Amino acid sequence: MDPRSSQTQSAPHKLLSWAFLPLIYGIIVFLVPRPPSVNPAGWRLLGIFVATIAGLILQPIPGGALVLIAVILAALCGGLSIAHALGGFSDSVVWLVMAAFFISNALIKTGLARRIALLFVRTIGQSSLGVCYALALTDLVLASIIPSNAARSGGVVLPIVRSIAELYDSRPGETAARIGGFLMTGVYQSICVTAAMFLTGQASNPLAAQIAATTFHFPVTWASWFVAGLVPGMVSLAIIPWLVSYLNPPAIRNTPEAAAFAGDELRRMGPMDRNQYIVLAIFVSVCGLWIFSPLDIALSALLGAGALLLARVLSWSDVTRDHTAWDIFVWYGGLLQLGKSLNEAGITQAFAGAVGSAFPAAGWLTLFVAAILLNFYAHYGFASITAHILAMFPAFGAVLVAKGAPVGLVVFGLACFTNLSAGLTNYGTTPSPMFYSQGYVTFEKWWKIGFLISLVNIAIWGTIGFAWWKLLKIW
Repeated sequence: MDPRSSQTQSAPHKLLSWAFLPLIYGIIVFLVPRPPSVNPAGWRLLGIFVATIAGLILQPIPGGALVLIAVILAALCGGLSIAHALGGFSDSVVWLVMAAFFISNALIKTGLARRIALLFVRTIGQSSLGVCYALALTDLVLASIIPSNAARSGGVVLPIVRSIAELYDSRPGETAARIGGFLMTGVYQSICVTAAMFLTGQASNPLAAQIAATTFHFPVTWASWFVAGLVPGMVSLAIIPWLVSYLNPPAIRNTPEAAAFAGDELRRMGPMDRNQYIVLAIFVSVCGLWIFSPLDIALSALLGAGALLLARVLSWSDVTRDHTAWDIFVWYGGLLQLGKSLNEAGITQAFAGAVGSAFPAAGWLTLFVAAILLNFYAHYGFASITAHILAMFPAFGAVLVAKGAPVGLVVFGLACFTNLSAGLTNYGTTPSPMFYSQGYVTFEKWWKIGFLISLVNIAIWGTIGFAWWKLLKIW
């Protein structure tokens, strides 16, 4: 979940991180005044939750272990029974993410995901800009069902970016500007957009949808998110690679060798085999069920995962060895229940009331613009979209809804803009250090491009996006 592995941190850093977490808990519980509407157990639960979010940022230990400890503490002193504290692990949203991970495992294992990428590059990869669009479209297709941006972007797209760069002898250092630097920045900025376009675009998007349903009583489906993100997302995907080609221009503009490389790789792979056809059929079927079927989206995804097991495209060993999926199961389910319990304890309502009384004259539109911008640029302080959503989505959403802001605008605005904000830094989400660590782009250039692209994304989604959502009657 957080790209900064705890194994690489120094012992003093871990010690300071551990010391910081109980300090945060103590400040919340003993120094911050408790609203009369919140009981002491609920306030202690808030202290556990805030300390957990800080821990996800500092990473003294892996996120899954940290959240499991938080769940235990919530049962010990947060007023929850152990059955209630563990309730998130039975939530259908958690199993939706798990099933989608298993399907993504099959896409990558069978080589179908790589085949899709190579087909795009062979078709429109005759120029450096075309290669960037091809890989952005690859991530767009895969984001429709793969909730791990690390798996699809880091595991499928990034190796092809690196291969094409080296095809033109573009390597970190003096030759980075030939094509590698442009592709690293252009493709990375594009995958931040695709993450915002789908419920499955990024692992914590279903978490945002769950918060929307439980806290604001606004249901979000795969289809409704897809329709909402389609128009502003496609406009962003059309503009961003073109803009990056000016902000970080490649010296090599024509790339017929890239298309030829993709063709050679496809010939080397040979024709689609049985397993790839099965995965493709299940991929299309699950997406079709999400769009057209009244079935719960988690059940549709589980049907797809079950079909892969029955067809022996995936073995049970493949499922049990998917450490990323099971790690997400632990921290996702734990955080989901902690967030629900905070809402049940009246924390979000109390926060909304306090902020609303502090700005009695401000209308919802003024607060909405301020909240969107503050939420967006606060991501400079986050290395995890999940931590960002948990820390700010319920709180900001509660304030805005209490002020009379349209619920749909608040939900999609905060959720989509948080995903877009991952493009700001070289640590904004899991794939960002993967791309940045290739060494093609300097720190200063990465941050400069990230900031300039952020202005463009805010302009597109804040005008075309909001107008599109108005047309869809989201608000």
